[in-house]
Amino acid sequence: MGAEDRSSCSDLPPLRLLAQDEDDLWILSAALQNAVIRRGDISWERRGRRLTVRLTRFRWEADAECARVLAAVQLGDVTTVRARDFPKSPDTMLELLAMTYEPETAPGGVFTFMFAGGADLQARVECVDAVLADLTESWPARSAPAHAELPDA
Repeated sequence: MGAEDRSSCSDLPPLRLLAQDEDDLWILSAALQNAVIRRGDISWERRGRRLTVRLTRFRWEADAECARVLAAVQLGDVTTVRARDFPKSPDTMLELLAMTYEPETAPGGVFTFMFAGGADLQARVECVDAVLADLTESWPARSAPAHAELPDA
C-alpha cells in the first residue's frame, strides 16, 4: 500500500475501541504504541475498580499524516495496581512502548503498561474490560516516532 492509499486524519472519525478478549488487546496495544503520558494523568479508583490513563497518542491508523490526539484508556474490574521504577513527580512524562496482557485464572489476568526507561504499571483484573477513546481532534505532530530496525538474524 503506497502513501497515496492511506487515510488522512481528517478523513477518520475519532478512534473508539472496546477490548473484551485477548485478541482485541493487540489492536489496543498497537494504537497506544509511543503514546506520551504524564505521570499525574494515571488514576486508579479503588472503589470503582477502574484504572484510567489519559495520554497523547500518535495516530498510527492515519500515517499519511503525522498527528497526535488526546485519548484515554480505561480498564474495568481492576483488583490491584502495582508500579515498578515509576517516577515520583506527577509532571514526569513517560513514553508507552506496549500494553500486554497475561491471562491467569480465567477470565482474569494482568495488564502491563511498559514504558521506555524500564518503568511499568501492572493492573490485575477479574476479566478483560478495556476501552480506548480519542477525546479531542487530532493536531500535527512534530515528527513520527522512529524505531531502530533490528539486524537480520
